[in-house]
Amino acid sequence: MMKKYFGTDGIRGEVNKGNITGEMFFRFGLAAGTYFSNQNKQRHKAIIAKDTRLSGYMLEPALVSGLISAGMDVLLLGPLPTNGLAMLTKSMKADLGIMLTASHNPHTDNGLKLFGPDGMKLSDQVEKKIEKLIDDKVEKYLVKPNSLGRAKRLEDATENYIGILKNIFPKSFNLSGVKIFLDCANGASYKSAPALLRELGAEVVAIGINPDGFNINKNCGSTHPELIQQSVKTHKADIGIAFDGDADRVIMCDEKGEIIDGDQIIAMIAKNWKKKKILKGGVVGTLMTNLGLENYFKNNNIKFYRADVGDRYVKEKMN
Repeated sequence: MMKKYFGTDGIRGEVNKGNITGEMFFRFGLAAGTYFSNQNKQRHKAIIAKDTRLSGYMLEPALVSGLISAGMDVLLLGPLPTNGLAMLTKSMKADLGIMLTASHNPHTDNGLKLFGPDGMKLSDQVEKKIEKLIDDKVEKYLVKPNSLGRAKRLEDATENYIGILKNIFPKSFNLSGVKIFLDCANGASYKSAPALLRELGAEVVAIGINPDGFNINKNCGSTHPELIQQSVKTHKADIGIAFDGDADRVIMCDEKGEIIDGDQIIAMIAKNWKKKKILKGGVVGTLMTNLGLENYFKNNNIKFYRADVGDRYVKEKMN
C-alpha cells in the first residue's frame, strides 16, 4: 500500500497549502505522539530541531501542541542540521526526533522528517501506522489534563552536536594551516559548521550565516556552487564547502575552484579507507548513482551495492 503523506524523505510542500499547515502539523504531532505512547506505558520524549525558515515558527508550536496532547514530553533544540538532530535523538535517548525543514527548497516550502530512537529514519511500516492515526478521529487520542506532556527549550544543543562530531576524530586531528571557504546557505548549519571547523583549527571564511527567515538557499548554498568556486580563488582558500538549508547535502571545490561532486567525494573516501583497511564490506549508492562511479569501484576492487533512492534505504542496505 502506497503511503499517503510521507515521501522518500518525509513530508514537504508549500507552506499553508495541502499538508503544510498548522492544523495538519498538530495532527502529525498527535499521531506520532500517540504511536510512541502506545508502545509502552513509560513517559516518552520527542526532540525537535528546525532550519531557519520563517514558517518554522508557525509549524513548530502546532507540532508541539499535538505531541503534548498525546502525553509526550518535548525538547526544542532550535536551528540545527538534520544530521545533528539524528545524532542527538540517539545520544539523548529520545523516542522520536523531528526535523522541520524543506532541505534545499526555497523559504516558501517546509516539511518534516522523522527519526527513531536509533537516530535513523522511521521505517515505511511505522510511517504507515502513523498515517493511519493521522486520518483517525482526533478526539480519541487526546490525553487527560494530568497526563499532558511538557515542553522546554534546550539552549546548548549546538554545543552538544559539535562535541559529538569532535569525538569522531582522533585527538591528534588538527586543521591548523588549512583555509576553508564555507557557505552555510543561511540555513541550519550557520552556527555549527563554522564553529566546528574553527575548533578543529581551521581558518574559516564563512558566508550564508545571517538567516532572516526568507534568505535560506536564496542565491547561495549547495544549489549555487559558483559562489564557492569564485571565492576560494579570491580568498586563496584551500577548499570550498557549500551546504543546503538543512546541511544534509554538500558540494565542494578545490583551491582552483574546480567542483568536487558527491560521486568524487565518495570515491576519494572509499579509496582512502580501503588503503587504511577500514572500509567494511564496500560502498552503497542508489539506483541513480553514476555508472562511472560503479566502474571506478570495480577497477579498484571495491564492492558496490545499489539501494532505492532515499538515505533510509541506503542505510538499510549498509546494515
